[in-house]
Amino acid sequence: MDTRFSSAIHILIMIAGAETPMTSEQIAESVGTNASYIRKITGLLKKQGIIDSRQGISGFSLLVKPEELSLLRIYQTIAETEQVHVFDLHQNPNDECIVGRHIQPVLSDVFRGIEEKAEQELKKTTLADCMQIMKMRIGKE
Repeated sequence: MDTRFSSAIHILIMIAGAETPMTSEQIAESVGTNASYIRKITGLLKKQGIIDSRQGISGFSLLVKPEELSLLRIYQTIAETEQVHVFDLHQNPNDECIVGRHIQPVLSDVFRGIEEKAEQELKKTTLADCMQIMKMRIGKE
């Protein structure tokens, strides 16, 4: 996955912590990207009922409490898949080579095991956890 996941968490922390609804332009400035990229991500989040925006009212609001919003749900929303997918396998290994013939099933099993562990960590970590860590870091400045 590209940077959409980390951008989505950034966006959600901003929305959750804002006193008034944040616009895509305001969020884009903080994320360091353009507003159309933010709208693409917020569109996925809105489609899954995580955030809302109202016609005629500028900005987004959070529909899910930060302590109830797991990073796994955010990941699944942004990745548009049910399973965490971190690693890709190289294509077209040589079947005439003993390693080439067996590498994909071996790595598929290994990678899936690692991804399942990542899913469990993402499932138990919430947006509120990220916000708390951020508050602690800000407090140290």
